[in-house]
Parts: sequence; C-alpha cells; structure tokens
Amino acid sequence: MQIQSPVLKTLRLSLRWLTPNDDEFMLRLLNDPGFIKNIGDRNVRTVEAAREYIEEKFIRQGYEKMGFGPFLVETSLAKQPLGICSIVKRDSLEDIDIGYAFLPEHTGQGFALEASLEVMSYIKNTLKLKRIVAITNPDNTKSVILLQRLGLKFEKDLTLPEGQSKLFGLDFD
Repeated sequence: MQIQSPVLKTLRLSLRWLTPNDDEFMLRLLNDPGFIKNIGDRNVRTVEAAREYIEEKFIRQGYEKMGFGPFLVETSLAKQPLGICSIVKRDSLEDIDIGYAFLPEHTGQGFALEASLEVMSYIKNTLKLKRIVAITNPDNTKSVILLQRLGLKFEKDLTLPEGQSKLFGLDFD
C-alpha cells in the first residue's frame, strides 16, 4: 500500500515521512552515542539494516498501519537531514507520544523545538488527538526542558521496557 507523506513546513524546516532512501542518515542517527544513551540501541549497524528498519518500523508498522510515524526533519532550502520528530503509539503507553532525536551537530539551535511545535500542531489539528504524551530518560535534562517549553507537564516516573522514564503530558483544549 502506497500512502502519501504529509509535508510540514516551518520557517527553517521541512518535515516529511522517511523513505528507504534515508538509510544512511538513519544509520548515523541510530548509532549516535546520544541516541543510544537517551533512547536506546536499536542494533542497526549497516546501511542495509537501516533500510530494513525504516521499511519495517516506520513504513509498515507506522505509516501504513497507524497513519503516522517519524518525520524526517531537514532544512527547507538545502534539504539537509538534521534529525527526526516522531509520533509513536507504544504498547507500554495509553496515549500517543511525541519524540525527537537530532544529530549532535544540529542540537542547541532550536530545531527540535521548532519541529516539535509543528508536529504538535499536526497532531492536534489534523489527527484531532485530544492528548499527547512524551517520555524521556530521567537524566536527559535538555529533553525535560524542551518538553516543558512545549507545554507538556511532568506527570509521573515510569518503568517501561525501555527503562526508567519520566512521563510528561499535555491535554489539548
């Protein structure tokens, strides 16, 4: 089944669903030490494995099955991949959650905030969800600060299959 990717745009960024052609970028992101520390090791070590990961986890289990998934975040003009901003339905959480991960050279420049605000608008206005949550590693203070800037409030500490996490939530009015 071929479905059309929504394209979201901000002043500096363009967001679209990932394709198997984004395999080299995903390989790099999934093996970034910050990604492994804060999100987890996905054991993807080759370009071929990254392509398969995109096809199975993002396309089949996300876009085709759920109608949403990760957005590739890239610069509007040069189309340089910076990171991802994801809409995820985890078995371990009741609500849909938002997440993000950026290559280290693209952190601290407001890209995660800008992309997340746009994805949250999409969640509220297009997907018509009433609530969004996010989880983060308790030691990831930068992520905690970003979630608070997005308007999400700390709700509780959780033990998930991924490990210890802090749960943040936001009810859309």
